Formats: sequence, C-alpha cells, structure tokens
Amino acid sequence: MSTSTPPRLPRTGDTEQTAELLWKAVSAADEYAATELVLRLLDEGTDPESVLLDVIAQVQGRVGEEWAANRISVAQEHATTAINERAVTAVSTHSAARTAVTRGRITVACVDGEWHGLPARLLAEVLKLRGWQVDYLGAQVPTPHLIGHLHSTRADVVALSSSIATRLPTAHAAITACQAVGVPVLVGGAAFGPEGRYAKLLGADAWAPDARTAAGHLAQERLPRPASDHQRFDDLPHLGDQEYTMVARNSATLVRSVLTGLEDAFPAMRAYSELQRERTAQDLAHIVDFLATALYLDDEDLFTRFIAWTAQILVARGVPARSLPPALDLLDRELKDFPRAVRILRAGTHTLTTAPFTAAGNIA
Repeated sequence: MSTSTPPRLPRTGDTEQTAELLWKAVSAADEYAATELVLRLLDEGTDPESVLLDVIAQVQGRVGEEWAANRISVAQEHATTAINERAVTAVSTHSAARTAVTRGRITVACVDGEWHGLPARLLAEVLKLRGWQVDYLGAQVPTPHLIGHLHSTRADVVALSSSIATRLPTAHAAITACQAVGVPVLVGGAAFGPEGRYAKLLGADAWAPDARTAAGHLAQERLPRPASDHQRFDDLPHLGDQEYTMVARNSATLVRSVLTGLEDAFPAMRAYSELQRERTAQDLAHIVDFLATALYLDDEDLFTRFIAWTAQILVARGVPARSLPPALDLLDRELKDFPRAVRILRAGTHTLTTAPFTAAGNIA
C-alpha cells in the first residue's frame, strides 16, 4: 500500500482541487492513493455521484487531453484509465453507494468494437444510485449477445455508449436490433457527434450528453416501446449508391495503394524508418475508416473534424501535417468514380489548407 501521508482533502464541494489530487495519484500510477482518496471523500460525506462525475470523470477527461497533447504515452493512458476504473469500483462498493431499487431495469453496454468502457460504467453506477436495476455488460458487446440478454431479462431500456465515430454503423445495427425486440434505446458518447446529431439520424429513441442528463431524462420520461417494423436502411436511403460498402470492403487495398503513392507525393517519406511507415499505415487506415463512416452517414463534417484533429495530433508528435493533403489527394484519385467520397475528401483537404495552423507553417 501507499506509504505516503494522505493529502489533506479540500473543503466539501471543491471538486476541482479534489480532482487535482486524484490526477496526481493516477498520473503517478498509484492505485492505492487513488482509491484511498475516493474512499475518504465518501467517508467524509461527499455525494457518491459527485465523486463519480465531478472527480473521476473529470480526471479521465484530462487523461485524454494529455494523450492528445503527447504528454503521456498510450501505455500511460491505459494505466491511468485502469486506475480510474478501480476508483469507480471502490465507490460502487462503499456503503454510501448502496441504493434500493425503486425504478425499472436498464441494460448498459458499449457497442461492438467500442473499447472505451469507462463512460458506460460511470453511467451504470449513476443509474444504480438513482434507483435503477442495472445490467452493465461492459465494453465491446456483440449485438447478438446484447439481444440475447434482452430476451432473458426483459429490460425496460437499453443505454448504448460509443466514443469512436467509426463504430456508428455498428451502433446503428444495435439500435435497430434492440428496437426490433421492443426495447427503446438511449445513446450517448462522443461518437454521436455535436449535440447528438447522429443519434437522431440513426433512429435512437433518446440521446444524452452525459450521465447526469441521461439519468434525469430517464427519471422524467418513460421511453415508449418502439415499433418493431423499422428497418435500418430506412434511416439512410443514400446507402443505396453502395459507396460506403465499396470503401469499407476495400479499405486494406486503398491503404496499400496510398501508402505506395505517398513516396512520390511526399518525398520525405522515403527516409522513414520501418516504425514510421507502420504508423503512417495506421494513420491511413484511420482516415479510410472515417471516410467510410462519413459515407455511411452522408456527413462530410464528421470527416473534416477528424482530419483537423489528426493534424493537431501529428503536430503534437513532431510529425509534419503537410503529409495529409497528398494522402487525401491520392485517395481522391483512387475513388474518382465515387462522387460522395470525392466531395468528402475535398472538404477534408479544404479544411487542412484553411486551418489556423497553416499560417504557423505546420501544413503549408
């Protein structure tokens, strides 16, 4: 266990200072200090929901910011997240968090392929505190397994979480499948876009930006049972052009073709090490995945936001973001017969060439 003297807790309600104490513990990989801190908060009367959302969730948000700024590694990000998860467990097992079931039954899960499980876990714990009987299924739940669970439990609601936008086609399938067995779906997570724009597009029954809002919405309004005759492609008639299907199916071929062409389009790449080439291939795979998702939704804003974010990440890691426009141009040539794909790619190039960091020499 930690042998250091426990820090003095800030006065009740000063969650910003308390979150800073937790950040120091998790960033030092001190799981004992982290769990001791949250348990002391509960022992001294801090509301469990506040510990979860105003302390632990705030620290987890900072973890993502630190990774994006290249101040912590992927391994450190995973380690700090694991400690935050243990802190959540410590809160959930404390006597202050024991709440009688006074509401219905809800299933909380991440869509298949979504491995960011902590947001869903936080929602599950908040719903327990609000009196729900919660079945928390965790990260990466295959849709058939989710539906099998619903058949056996007769849940009143499903809450689906996704942080990665490329999982939205899978989320759409899960939403439709849950509704087909008569269970309404509330969704949340960064994947669903600003103000939850993709939640409505994909036919979800409700959307919430955070756990408090989700719990409040469910307390105020019972979600009606959905119609069982709704079909997934009723929401997205543009998929009839097959552009999404073709790009998604041929993503590996597209990555290889662009990677080969980049040596001529971006000569600096010829001096890349094997590791740099591997990372470039990974970046290209992400670009193609986000292009496919933008095609699925017919939303170029999703792609341009991702491209701008990618440029910032590259710059933070000392990689010239000027390699991105040539890559998009090569994809444009490969997909010249796909008008929606070309439109989206050119919107991405426009974003890169007009972004504020152009003047600083990061791209131009």
